[in-house]
Amino acid sequence: MRRYLPVARQHFLAALAGTSVVVKSLSVAVVLLYLLSFGLDTAYGLGVTPGYLLPPNFWVWTLLTHGLVEDRAWGLAASLATLGAAGRLLEPLWGALELLIFFAVVNISVGLLAALAYFLTYVASFHLDSLFAVRIHGGLGFLGGVLVALKQTMGDSTVLKVPQVRMKAVPMLLLLLLALLRLAALVESNVLASYGFGLLSSWVYLRFYQRHSRGRGDMSDHFAFATFFPEILQPVVGLVANLVHSMLVKVRLCRKTVKRYDVGAPSSITISLPGTDPQDAERRRQLALKALNERLKRVEDQSAWPSMEDDEEEAAAAAKADSPLLPDSGAAGKSPGQESNLISFQEAPAQL
Repeated sequence: MRRYLPVARQHFLAALAGTSVVVKSLSVAVVLLYLLSFGLDTAYGLGVTPGYLLPPNFWVWTLLTHGLVEDRAWGLAASLATLGAAGRLLEPLWGALELLIFFAVVNISVGLLAALAYFLTYVASFHLDSLFAVRIHGGLGFLGGVLVALKQTMGDSTVLKVPQVRMKAVPMLLLLLLALLRLAALVESNVLASYGFGLLSSWVYLRFYQRHSRGRGDMSDHFAFATFFPEILQPVVGLVANLVHSMLVKVRLCRKTVKRYDVGAPSSITISLPGTDPQDAERRRQLALKALNERLKRVEDQSAWPSMEDDEEEAAAAAKADSPLLPDSGAAGKSPGQESNLISFQEAPAQL
């Protein structure tokens, strides 16, 4: 194990080399709190305990700090990898400030939603352990948010080739894996709750509230809630999601989808949805062009096409074989006084 630590440290420092001070500060905070957990119960003081968010305690600061608390080595590695991926893939698109806002929104939402879920569990079962024995902490909530953001920005990218897994399927596959591990009692319930609410809160923020150059949110079809599920379930999920969205619109938590018609466009009428960024369309065009070039290259490698020079040489040889009476190019360079060995048509005797 010790021989892999220098390699891991080298890769970690290389990943953080091109990131901003926001990602570096969050990574340092995660490492320091992990080291502090060997002497103190950081999950108790900085993690979200559902019962302590209620009056008279109001430990509201834990909503901001629970995403930085790790007390296990695998959790530390997952948090650092998530921050590194966010710094390399999302920060160049959004900027450091927007990435920090996204981190705060996801972690606060995960803390509130998880505390609400455990409170409802207490109401249904009257077990105090649901309020005071649960510690919600770690970076799995932010991991779910980063995977949703990567689905939005690079969902068509291939993560695994055998079997073929695209980025848009990774969030739900990981959720299914954690659910199976929870059923087998290999992970605690707070792990599944953190990741699941991280998926939900990040999608809601990116879908309806994130500010950018085209307005708010991303109302494109490839980022609809139903696209997180298999195609066979998408019609049912889409129907339920539309009903929930209609209810949220009525209570003014969400806004209606607004279409803008550009009647003065020179080519045809164009329809634009708020939140559809031209960079996303350009990204999809580049991916399609790349796939087309790779397919054409495979076809060219499988079948060798003859060159134009070979065709010209074969045609000249065939024409020369069909007309043996014509003199070759070397005969044209002889002197006029030198007689040719070939009989011309004028000197040939007339046929009877």
